[in-house]
Amino acid sequence: MMHVQSTRTLLLSQGYEPIKIISWQRAIVLMTLDKVDIVEEYDAEIRATSMVIKVPSIVRLRKAYRRHAKPVKFSRVNIYARDGYRCQYCATKCSISELTYDHVTPRSRGGRTSWENIVSCCYACNARKANRTPAEAKMVLRSTPARPTWMPAVQIRVSTASVPDAWRDYVYWAGEIDHDEGTEIV
Repeated sequence: MMHVQSTRTLLLSQGYEPIKIISWQRAIVLMTLDKVDIVEEYDAEIRATSMVIKVPSIVRLRKAYRRHAKPVKFSRVNIYARDGYRCQYCATKCSISELTYDHVTPRSRGGRTSWENIVSCCYACNARKANRTPAEAKMVLRSTPARPTWMPAVQIRVSTASVPDAWRDYVYWAGEIDHDEGTEIV
């Protein structure tokens, strides 16, 4: 039986940069379609009637990966990322749980829920602005909201306790590599 960590495969770009974590099954499909090269393998094997394949731990795309080919999806988390996890009125850096979003032009006045009218906002500033425009509330908007053409970085978050050893040379660490709790891979 395969270990939990051997059910995950790290997908690298052509330039060996981490893109995302995929299932080992998806990695096998990409391998059979000749879209990836196997970089590292687990000890675990998959047995079929006519062949035995080692479970891929790390695979690398053969062709260039266009990270920014698709438009950025409109979502709360992407609004926060676009705004650098800062309130766009007081400029305070916040965690996701400390942020909400604000319609610059209130919906009651025809403001739309769009990239161009939504900004990250702390709860205190959101309450202070209420159902007014920033000018009416005597608040300054730090930047003009716009649709991003790309997100600055893909972040893969996993605990170092659950990271396969083979991945350690291919990921960027934001913390002590041997620390067991919650260090993130970026």
